[in-house]
Amino acid sequence: MYKKVILIIAALLCVIVLGIVGYISILLLGDYVIDDKKFVMNSATTLVDENGAEITKLYVENREIVPIKKIPKHVQEAFVAVEDRRFYDHHGIDVKSISRALYRDVLSGGKAEGGSTLTQQLAKNVFLTNDKTIMRKVKEVVIAINLEKRYTKKQILEMYLNQIYFGHGAYGIQAASKLYFNKDVSELSTEQGALLAALPKAPSQYSPILHPEKSLERRNVVLDLMGKIHDLTPEQVVRMQGKTLSLDVQQEAKKKDYLTYIDMVMEEARTKYHLSSEELLRGGYTITVPMNKDIQSAAYELFQDPAYFSGTDDGVQGAFVMMDEKTGGIRSVMGGRDYVQKGLNRVKIKRQPGSTIKPLAVYGPALQEKKYRPYSLLLDKYTSINGYSPHNVDGQYDGKVSMYDAIRESKNIPAVWTLNKIGISTGKEYLNKLDMPIDDNGLSIALGGLSDGFTPLQMVAAYRTLAHNGERIEPHFIDEIKDRSGEVIAKPSLKETKVFSKQTAWNMTRMLEGVVRDGTASGGTFDGALAGKTGSTSYTNVKGATKDAWFVGYTPDLVGAMWMGYDKTDQDHYLTKGSSYPTRLFKKILTNSKVETAAKFKKPKGVKDLAEPIRVKEIDDLSSEVTFSAFGLFTNELTWTPAEDKRVTYYIYEKKDGKKAKRIGEVTGKGRYEVKNVHVLNPPSYYVVPYNKQTKQKAKKSNVVQTSI
Repeated sequence: MYKKVILIIAALLCVIVLGIVGYISILLLGDYVIDDKKFVMNSATTLVDENGAEITKLYVENREIVPIKKIPKHVQEAFVAVEDRRFYDHHGIDVKSISRALYRDVLSGGKAEGGSTLTQQLAKNVFLTNDKTIMRKVKEVVIAINLEKRYTKKQILEMYLNQIYFGHGAYGIQAASKLYFNKDVSELSTEQGALLAALPKAPSQYSPILHPEKSLERRNVVLDLMGKIHDLTPEQVVRMQGKTLSLDVQQEAKKKDYLTYIDMVMEEARTKYHLSSEELLRGGYTITVPMNKDIQSAAYELFQDPAYFSGTDDGVQGAFVMMDEKTGGIRSVMGGRDYVQKGLNRVKIKRQPGSTIKPLAVYGPALQEKKYRPYSLLLDKYTSINGYSPHNVDGQYDGKVSMYDAIRESKNIPAVWTLNKIGISTGKEYLNKLDMPIDDNGLSIALGGLSDGFTPLQMVAAYRTLAHNGERIEPHFIDEIKDRSGEVIAKPSLKETKVFSKQTAWNMTRMLEGVVRDGTASGGTFDGALAGKTGSTSYTNVKGATKDAWFVGYTPDLVGAMWMGYDKTDQDHYLTKGSSYPTRLFKKILTNSKVETAAKFKKPKGVKDLAEPIRVKEIDDLSSEVTFSAFGLFTNELTWTPAEDKRVTYYIYEKKDGKKAKRIGEVTGKGRYEVKNVHVLNPPSYYVVPYNKQTKQKAKKSNVVQTSI
């Protein structure tokens, strides 16, 4: 008997010692099995506009981490009631529940299942697989006990609620709250919290979207459990079980119109701020972007309309960029008509710019170097210039033409002639200042005939110098990046580089307004102030075919570029129309997105305004009438129909005695001139010559009239 007692005591001591050793071993193993880095959960990066309104999310797992203090107590209680009612009493494992589960495992053949505490579920989800084995269960227990040792109950519950999956792509309670109820987790009611607590066991089976009846039954079970552990009174349980699911589902749709913009944001985050795409999808950043959703949506919708894309088939492509004139923030971007994520982004592909280069490489430098003025006369006749023989597209040559009209009508000869006069090296120097270096060295630069060309992004940045006092700014897609804690970790440099003077930029703006008003960019309709330039390049293998078509322009607030063409132009694939199509589409996007139309271009201080061009017309109705006045003198009154422009000057010429005609006077803005003391016995003849003071250019002389009584 004595020996039996000794054996029992010895056995008990062994069990106690083994238990103590086992527990100590579990604690010691904690440092090896728990890797705190695994608690850094994937969370969605949110793109917001400048007002803080959400645009879209980027994620591997749609999760928004929230602190426990933001989760209402009644929501916490719902999860504890259904998942682990003794959560606040145990130290990681519930001995009673796990014993019952192990007993069932033995009967069922050794598969570990059931009996898991909330802490064990966290341990399994974060550190382990879903394998149902005894070894996995042992590891789960070891980790759970050590989690309880290392973290408080509130911390464990916070990690659990942020980690679990709620179905339909929602990870964590905040994403679930926004998905199912369109509200912040802090606003959840008790019955809504109970519905969310009902989902983790089987998100698909109990989905309130797919299976509302099963979901309602499961929610009511959770409410009943909350009543049993006295979180709710019996009356509260009954009242809440009688309520509907009250869903306000906000499933995120894939916004195809944002795809190019999102890709550009991710690229900028990688190249400028060294955040990989993987980090953006997992890091929970908040990225403020300068997108204008109205312009972006209008551009996307109009890009789908084939009426704006004229080619030999439906394969005509396009690229579009719109930038804020002041900040350089990109308001809208389209990489193609059928752009797919990570696909061919035509905004970054270089194309020959055609005549859109003229203000940048020719006329802007000519003004800046003070070699010419807006109304200086330029050569406009078919000729060879240093061995290069360009021609005007319309085949019309005026002999001489003002810079204003050369730009307005997009004449080629004057551009080439001017570049030759200022020097190719000068034109290239200004392209370098615009961050548009080229290797080309011929006069074809003046017409955009380049070996590579420029991207729409480059063109937008360059034309911004004309829109904004001659200063260039680097375009950007990211205004600000904040990390999970709300700390700003990245902002763009808004450094500006001086390229042209304010006077040069203003003169170019005035001339480019003329291009839109009654020049090559007059097609289409936009009611606001707009300046810009068209451009196109020919596909020489087919007569009349166009390879690239452009419009680059700006309002007082926005700068944009539109390109059209084929990804590869050949004899079967080319544009059948020129720059009028991108011009009309550009204006339509501005109109449909309700861009401000009241604002006008504002002349900078200290800058001289550029007057509208003086328009003269030929005179063919000059007439003469002689009248007799006092003292026996005769007066010859000459009359003609004057031009509408009152700034036109008229030179009056008299010819008599067979001698060379002599200028005897001038009037401005009138169609009448009196010649006094006319000798009627030897009557002279007269004619009038209109004169443009801007260009210092005379028009053809009028018809000749003879004095007669």
